[in-house]
This record gives sequence, C-alpha cells and structure tokens, in this order.
Amino acid sequence: VQLQASGGGLVQAGDSLRLSCTASGRIFDYYELAWFRQAAGKEREFVASIRWTGHSPNYADFVKGRFIISRVSAKNTVYLQMNSLKPEDTAVYYCAAGASPVVVTSTPDYWGKGTLVTVSS
Repeated sequence: VQLQASGGGLVQAGDSLRLSCTASGRIFDYYELAWFRQAAGKEREFVASIRWTGHSPNYADFVKGRFIISRVSAKNTVYLQMNSLKPEDTAVYYCAAGASPVVVTSTPDYWGKGTLVTVSS
C-alpha cells in the first residue's frame, strides 16, 4: 500500500484547509485510513481515522467538532477537512493505513510522507 498526502499550506487562524491522502495498492475494505500529525519538538499524535469503506470515523478529542475525515467511494482518496484552524494545529500531517482500528491508531502498517500545515495567528 502506498500513501500520498497533499494539501498542506500556510493559513491564518480561523481558516479552513482540506488535506488529501491518495492510496494505491491492495487495499481491503476492512482497512482503516488515518491522519496523524507531528508538531516541532513533539511526538506524533493520532488525529482521525476512517474505514476504507467510508464508515466509522474516529477523532481525537482535540479535533472533534472542527475536523472531518471522509472518503469518496469513487476515488482512492481520504480527506481531512480542517475548519476553525488554530496555531496549535501547526504540524506535519501524515496519512497512514492499518488492518484494524486498534492498529491504525497505534502502530499503522503503512505511512505516507507528510504535508506541512502552518497556521498563523
């Protein structure tokens, strides 16, 4: 499985941004796709995940109500719509894939390269 994240950029606090993660290779319906982020000097942390079928979204508490993870069935792409962005959301965002919700939120099987999101105050 290969993953490619895109859509990062520089925005102002309160703005919105949508990240995309395009997946290729052999992806089973039970796979979970996730977004993680890593801010400078901090550990990588889980942001959100969704089943490859587009069901069962799961969010970290600090993004609930602001971020939405989704997948368009016709595309091999998972999106992360980020609204009401805050300076503390500044990080490199990575997409990942795993064979179960437990795996994808802890030790994903596959990682893509990150995309930088910078939120200015």
